[in-house]
Amino acid sequence: MKMDPKKILVIMGSPRKGNTFRACEDLRAFMEKELPVTFEYLWLKDADLAPCKGCLSCFSQGEEKCPNHDDAPLIEQKMHEADGVVFATPVYGFSVTGQMKVFIDRLSYIFHRPRFFSQKALLITTAGVTGNDDVLKYLDTVARLWGFEVAGKAGLITAAPVPQYRIDKNREAVAHAARDFAAALQRGSRKSPGMMDVFIFRGQRAAFSQLADVSPADYRYWKEKGWFDRRTKYFVDVPVNPLWHTLGAVVEWFSARDVKRDLELGPGETS
Repeated sequence: MKMDPKKILVIMGSPRKGNTFRACEDLRAFMEKELPVTFEYLWLKDADLAPCKGCLSCFSQGEEKCPNHDDAPLIEQKMHEADGVVFATPVYGFSVTGQMKVFIDRLSYIFHRPRFFSQKALLITTAGVTGNDDVLKYLDTVARLWGFEVAGKAGLITAAPVPQYRIDKNREAVAHAARDFAAALQRGSRKSPGMMDVFIFRGQRAAFSQLADVSPADYRYWKEKGWFDRRTKYFVDVPVNPLWHTLGAVVEWFSARDVKRDLELGPGETS
């Protein structure tokens, strides 16, 4: 039985077709050996994305109230339509590129209202010498908080001239990530969450359950998803480690206490 190709969307943070693009093309070649795929590149340098104004309208009223009328809704829709999303960026100044940071900031409402639970993510960074680990960690946090299952990552050293041993090591890193990504796409089902994933869910639930007046868009989203139901252990219906569940209850209790105290004190007050 012929398998339909998996749709892979590459969110490209590089402003040029350089090392990061070539790494993604290597990824495509390795992926094609594992399963049928189609690749689409979304070049952030060509997207109409206005910098976040920090007005908080997307948090309190919903993303549709953002004063920036740009390509953000289109980009979000493309991510929803994909089976897998590749976040790819060179390391600039020990962080992601400016294009990638504007993209993440512009969609920050998803940190409060995660939604990409059906998609898998793969992370690729390229650096001259150092910075891959920190940037991969940051992208991992972003992707997980947005709801993605991070199924692979590769940090490549690409300072010219690149010695042959480094070229081989980079290719093996991409090949390994491709195998992990392909396996996750073929599996389809969601893996059980880790300890920190459970803690984040429980901590957010503690906060948003008390913010109906302060952040009604967040409260409404969580309520509609059924995440305030105490029988709900995680964002999606997957097995949760009983220990993480028990410890998560403790995290939720402390988080709820802190949010309640802050709300009672009000702006500018201290205990």
